[in-house]
Amino acid sequence: MPKAPYVREYKQSKSRGKDYMIRCDGCGRKVPRFKTFVGYRGFRVDYEIQRMVGSKNIHTISIKSYYCPKCARNLGIVQPGKLGRRR
Repeated sequence: MPKAPYVREYKQSKSRGKDYMIRCDGCGRKVPRFKTFVGYRGFRVDYEIQRMVGSKNIHTISIKSYYCPKCARNLGIVQPGKLGRRR
């Protein structure tokens, strides 16, 4: 079986107990929370509009999204490791 082209450094151990499951926002798959990658989605405003209205009058929110390792690689949140870059 070939090795994965990236290195996962999970901080989970048996002594910490079972971590709760989260639904991936990309594909809907159930993944343990420590394996997910966080991405932020938000409302972007064009620079010209922001300059005309004023940055103090615009309130933008960012939503925290959890992605499984597969979706994080496809969306570009996480880059492949050394083996993936070499190919």
